[in-house]
Parts: sequence; structure tokens; C-alpha cells
Amino acid sequence: MELALKIFQFILSISILVTLHEIGHFLPAKWFKTKVDKFFLFFDPYFSIFAMKKINGKWQYKFFSKNQPTEVELEINGKKVTQPIDTSALPEDDWRRHEGVKYGIGWLPMGGYVKIAGMVDESMDTEQLKKPAQPWEFRAKPAWQRLIIMLGGVTVNFFLAWFIYSCLSFFTGETFHDNSKFENGIAVSDAGQKMGLKTGDKILKIDGKPAERMETSSINMLFANNVTVLRDGKELTFPINEDGVAEVLHANEAKLYFMNRFPAVVDILTPNMPAIQAGLKKGDKIVGINGQKTEFYDQVTDALKTNKGGEISLDIIRNDQPLTIKAKSTPEGKLGFGPNFQLAQSYLNKSETTKSYTFLQAIPRGFTRTIDVLTMQIKQFKIIFNTKTQGYKKVGGPIAIVNNMHVEKSKDGSLSIDWEFFWGFTAMFSVWLAFLNLIPIPGLDGGHVLFTLWEIITRKPVPQKILENAQMVGVIFLLGLMALIFGNDIVKVVAQFFSQKN
Repeated sequence: MELALKIFQFILSISILVTLHEIGHFLPAKWFKTKVDKFFLFFDPYFSIFAMKKINGKWQYKFFSKNQPTEVELEINGKKVTQPIDTSALPEDDWRRHEGVKYGIGWLPMGGYVKIAGMVDESMDTEQLKKPAQPWEFRAKPAWQRLIIMLGGVTVNFFLAWFIYSCLSFFTGETFHDNSKFENGIAVSDAGQKMGLKTGDKILKIDGKPAERMETSSINMLFANNVTVLRDGKELTFPINEDGVAEVLHANEAKLYFMNRFPAVVDILTPNMPAIQAGLKKGDKIVGINGQKTEFYDQVTDALKTNKGGEISLDIIRNDQPLTIKAKSTPEGKLGFGPNFQLAQSYLNKSETTKSYTFLQAIPRGFTRTIDVLTMQIKQFKIIFNTKTQGYKKVGGPIAIVNNMHVEKSKDGSLSIDWEFFWGFTAMFSVWLAFLNLIPIPGLDGGHVLFTLWEIITRKPVPQKILENAQMVGVIFLLGLMALIFGNDIVKVVAQFFSQKN
């Protein structure tokens, strides 16, 4: 049931985003009297799940219908020639005989498309382009109209994200953990220390901008050039070490390399380990090791690392009474106990802050959140294509996205959708689609925009052959990118499967 809810959220989000994105192309195409042949949510190679078309003033519907060819191969003078089918010779009930837009839902949830006549798109249908341009074709329209049609999708995605973020800020406010409320600073993992952070630091700025929120700071620092912290009572600015970023990514702890500090109260004891053999009990609070004060759990783990395999003296508080017990750590510097995570959460909750926004405040706040997400996504390329960080190995596709969808669990065990997370994810993904589509790669909206801008500047259209070849290269590149993303997904699933078996 939980997996079903996650898949449902993913498909619903993608359906909303793709439909509105394609409407962004569809409406200006119609406004400029450009012929649109198809409007599809999801791709429909070979067949579609659902299709409808208005014929003679009445809507007709089909379910699980096979795609019908629009061209026929003929042999003329010994040569095979592809020509459009003579629709006038088709039966009256054949949809191909009638003009109009065919709307539908495909079976491959990898996006969607609007098929516009006279345009080189991912279908690579170039036969129509060998004929003189017709007034209703995309290629016959002025460059400025074609530019508006191509920019329509990303424009809708941007404004959709702005609208959603504004609504979230107005209706639910924004709840986050305030870095300034970590009175004792942060606890830093080994990978975080390699980045340049130290336990006890208070994060002040990232790339010179105030770092207020723990949630965004943990991500932004991975893309940052430098960080400013308060360390030992002094402000210190240092560059982020890329080796540390690589280690954070490799350890899959992008949001865990720093956290709040909390006392070391024993909650879990591992059988046949030094902690239980030494007499540690659930509820014991470790306040010192070898006579050195340990106020926080991170201090305990650090002290154990420096005494790997050695005899240690533990100062504890049990039932409000001080005790000292002896133990021997493992060669890895472990005792075999787990901290009280409910206590850790209660300490984290002390830094929780909720900001409320009026209607007029929520509108500019929504815009700011949209720009912040866009900026973060652009900065991601710093680690994705970096040979040190090798972020491309962590790129995830649909499987990774589904796994990260939130499902709320009530006390009685029932499951429900976390709608605040869902709309936040949808807004974020809308910004991502806008940015991705604007990359000037043939096959994406950005590629068409680039060629159209070139035509406007030079006042000369890009030769049709170049457009076709560029589109082919772009499609091959995008297929390769999809193979990388799906490959990463599959590798993670296989690795998780074998790790569970072991």
C-alpha cells in the first residue's frame, strides 16, 4: 500500500506538470493559427491507453488503440518512396480522414508532447518538411511567434512553481530548523569534517549569504565555494573541500553529514558487545570517558575512536546517581550501544521555527523560493560533472524519485499522502523541468529556442538539414542520458537487494 501511494503521487505530479507544460505550447500554437495534430500525456509508441477526437461536432473515444500510419511506402520508377496517405480515400469512421487534434494518454510515463505541423521534433517525422511550407505550419510562422510557442512550456512551469510556493507559504507557512538556535553548534560526521566543518561550529553564511535553515544549508554547502562559521567565538570563512563533498555523496549522507548535538543516553544495547558486558543499562547517561567530560553523544564517539581496542573508564549517571564503570572498546572503537533518538529529536525540535506569511507577503516569497530552487539546481552541475565528486553516479530517475516520496503513517497504522510534501515536490520538479527544457540541446525546447534566436539575430533561417541532424544528435544524447539515469536506478535496486540478502 505504501509503495502504491508513492507511485500514485509520482504519476499524479508528472501528469500535472507535463499536461500544463504542453498546454504552454498548445495555446500559443492555436493563437497563432498553427495546426496541432496531437496532444498527449505520456508517450505512445505503437499504441495509446486512451485517445479522443472531435469528429463532425461529436467526441469519439478509443481505449488501447493501435497507432495508425499516416504514410505509405510506394514503389515509383523502381524506387521506394514514402508518401502521405490519401485520407480522402479512407472510410468515414477512420479518424485520419478528419482534421482536428487527437488528444490522448500514452503508456510510457516519460513526459508528453504536442505534435505541431511543420516542426522537427522527437518523432523525427521529416517527410512533411520536404514539401513547400503551408501557412498553417510551424515553419511558416514568423520567428517571434515560433519563439513564443517554444517558450510557452517552460513559462508555464515557472509560473506554476511560483503559484504553488506562494500557496504553500500562505496556507501552511514554512517550518524549518533555525541554524542560529543550535546553541552548542553542530555535530559533524567524518565526511563533513573533510569538507572543512568541525563539531561545535555554528553555520552563519554560505557563499556570503546568510544561512538560516538547516534543511537548505545541508544541500547548499555541497555546491558552495565557501562557508562562514562561528568557531571558538570567532568568525571563520573557508573553502569547501571537494574531496569531502565526494565522501558525503559516496556515503549517501547528503542530509546527515551534520546534525544537532544531544546528550549520550543509552537506549539500545547490542548483545555480546562491550557495553552490555561492562554493565551499561538502558537510560544510562554517559558524561565522561577516561576522566574527560563528554556532554554530547558526538564527544563520546570521538573519544571512543581515539581509544580503539583500549580499556576505558565510563562516567555515567544512572537514576540521578553518578557511577564509574570499566569497559574495553572494539578494534573499531565501538562499545555496542545506540543513543536515545527520541531525545535527539527533542533537542532538534528546540530549533524548529515556523514562519507565517500574509497573502501579499506570500506572493514575493513564492517567487524567491522559485528562484532559490532554480539556483540550487543550476549549482548541482558543479558536482554532477566534477571528476572528483562524481555526482553523476548519484543521479536518480523515476525509481529513486518514487522511493523519496513521502507517506504519512498514523498511530493506527493507516497510510495517507503528505500533501504539503507533494505540492512542494511538484513545485520543485516544475522548476527542474523548466530549467532542463531550457538547456540548449537539440531535442529540448532550449534547442529550438537557440536556433530561433539565431534566425532572429542573423535574419537567416537555419538550414532544414542542419535542424534534422541536430535533432537526431539531441535525441541520441537524451537517450544516453536516460540510459545513465535508469542504469543508476537499476544498480541501486540490485545493490540494495543483495545487501538485504547478506
